Amino acid sequence: MPVRSLYVVLSFVLFSFTAAKAEDPVAEAQAVISGQIDALLRNDAEKAYSFASPGIRSLYPSKDQFLDMVRKSYEPVYHAGNYAFGRSKLIGGGEMVLQEVMISAREGKDWTAIYQMRLMDGSYKVDGVRMIRNTASTGI
Repeated sequence: MPVRSLYVVLSFVLFSFTAAKAEDPVAEAQAVISGQIDALLRNDAEKAYSFASPGIRSLYPSKDQFLDMVRKSYEPVYHAGNYAFGRSKLIGGGEMVLQEVMISAREGKDWTAIYQMRLMDGSYKVDGVRMIRNTASTGI
């Protein structure tokens, strides 16, 4: 086999392999959410703040202001007992991911957090969280 043909075949094989390993927006968004929750549980303001979008950072220009806001407004996330990922929705082909996170807070109350994740410069950032208190059991 001539060298040029071998190069074309190898290029095709390598291209096919990388194309088959497509990115998974939901998994990437979930990894960011887990990273932020873990940082909050360790009270690591700098790491938790690193996952925030530029829009959130403009509202809370320091990591301390950000952490104070999370403590006051998102206590179930700040002190998450257990959490699990629920449904997700891709918007704009993955430019945004809405991710449901079920949280059992330390005080024993259950919450659902809807994370709005935005793809920015190749990685997802937390661009907002809406908290919903679960007041009734949906059963097993």
